[in-house]
Amino acid sequence: MAGGRIVVGVDGSAPSLKALRWAAAQAALTGDSLQAVISWEYPATWANVMPGVPLQFDPEALARQILDQSVDATLAEPEAAATTRTVVSGNATQALVDASEGANLLVVGDRGYSGFKAAVLGSVSSHVTQHAPCPVVVVRGETADD
Repeated sequence: MAGGRIVVGVDGSAPSLKALRWAAAQAALTGDSLQAVISWEYPATWANVMPGVPLQFDPEALARQILDQSVDATLAEPEAAATTRTVVSGNATQALVDASEGANLLVVGDRGYSGFKAAVLGSVSSHVTQHAPCPVVVVRGETADD
């Protein structure tokens, strides 16, 4: 349906920026609006993992900065200005599934920032392809043939 919405997951990684470019091009073709989504959450063992982190550290502000820099550096100014930017507290997979409710399309990169670089398909992209309420496009990152 034209005039709908395309949701794209962005975490600042190269595959997510490639997904952002693809989603923006698709939105331009279909007339859909573009919504870029980033999520953040505290690690379960926050105090033990990050001792000495200043009390003023704000992971939500950091996520917003990453999203803004990603959108502004990746898209042309008119596209960037028209992109809705959403920062969500919580698990990335659930944030994208929730954000894609009522959307025409959900777009994600094949891998993001995680400790499992060898995975063929990242855990977020794998999960959303199974649970999103709309069609999903997984944009492949760079390969040896690219």
